[in-house]
Amino acid sequence: MIAVGDRRLSGTLNLADVREAARRRLPRGIFEFIDRGAEDDDALANNREAFRRIRLRPRVLVDVSGRSAATTLFGRPQAMPLAIAPTGAAGLVWFEGELELARAAAAAEVPFTLATRSLASIESVAEAAAGGTLWFQLYVWAECALSYALVERAERAGFHALVVTVDVPVTPNREYNRRNGFSLPFMPSGRALLDMARHPRWLVGTMGRYLATTGMPRYENQPGQRRQRITQGEPAVRSMRSDDLTWDDIRELRRRWPRTLIVKGLLRAEDALRAVECGADAVVVSNHGGRCLDSAVAPIDALPEIADAVGHRAVVLMDGGVRRGGDIVKALALGASAVLAGRPTLYGTAIGGRAGAAHVLDLLRAEMLTVMAQLGCRSIADIGPDLVHPGTAPGRRTMTSAAANPALASA
Repeated sequence: MIAVGDRRLSGTLNLADVREAARRRLPRGIFEFIDRGAEDDDALANNREAFRRIRLRPRVLVDVSGRSAATTLFGRPQAMPLAIAPTGAAGLVWFEGELELARAAAAAEVPFTLATRSLASIESVAEAAAGGTLWFQLYVWAECALSYALVERAERAGFHALVVTVDVPVTPNREYNRRNGFSLPFMPSGRALLDMARHPRWLVGTMGRYLATTGMPRYENQPGQRRQRITQGEPAVRSMRSDDLTWDDIRELRRRWPRTLIVKGLLRAEDALRAVECGADAVVVSNHGGRCLDSAVAPIDALPEIADAVGHRAVVLMDGGVRRGGDIVKALALGASAVLAGRPTLYGTAIGGRAGAAHVLDLLRAEMLTVMAQLGCRSIADIGPDLVHPGTAPGRRTMTSAAANPALASA
């Protein structure tokens, strides 16, 4: 899993090790921007605690010598039931971080989701990850025509899915950003500049490379004159629209987007049903990684009810709190077809670019295969709700296994 002689990655035996290495390399403002949640970090902590509460019941004396984590999602085969979630700061943790992440995902045979506010263009990612599975995450702007232009660009570039994020109606309360002097647009305070100077590997290897080549990075997917440097307070950022987004917007995007449509940020079964009725092929059970509503329910706790409600009609994905391969198994047992993970591969990218992200994906896959063996599961189809101890399950599941979900094959 680790390249011989790669001292950046040697000794990082799990995601906690990778996170700590990223914390040491990155300026505090950037690290906490990707690592923390909102307000008191309660939702962030609860995402993890909810996974810890779940206990599994192994099957024994099963031949698991030929086990595989491979699956099929939306008709496309992939090596494991995971997709890289959209993260807007990948280009700040490593030079051209989005391209590095996309390449790692393509090599690992898992989908990569490009964020609306990325520092790499839709077209450059499509070129860098040619042959890979690409999803594009969309925030809908006040000027809808600008968002529709992004949708058209993603379609022309060959992206396979559109992921519409619906759980950020207003700017979340992230006080730590203000304390650290960190903001986007990127206007660091004196304290933040001093902290950056104390992290010379990041300063030279990331920001220094931008300044020496392309100049200060910019939001490449903002149309036309709104494509400004990250140090400028561009109108497009202020006009990003969520507080008046309605189900009519989902119907309109369904009309415009001919491929897989995913609605991300749902925690209620009735909302998942509405999304499917509006034409969504999949829903993502998510509280935005604990980064918005600090008292939000953990996605793994909301997952069974939503899977029971729509799992027979659409693909159900889950995002939030995945830090071990065993967490992926728990999510599948409770009704997800796959998980999304954002912070894990960001940590990896921060310490090693493409190699670091690939290392994290290797760790998660290896851990997942180990847990599958210990549970007596030879394939993803063997992972079902019977593996979860009833006293620790967050909700009841009516399906007997992942194989009962017809949406796994296509959507």
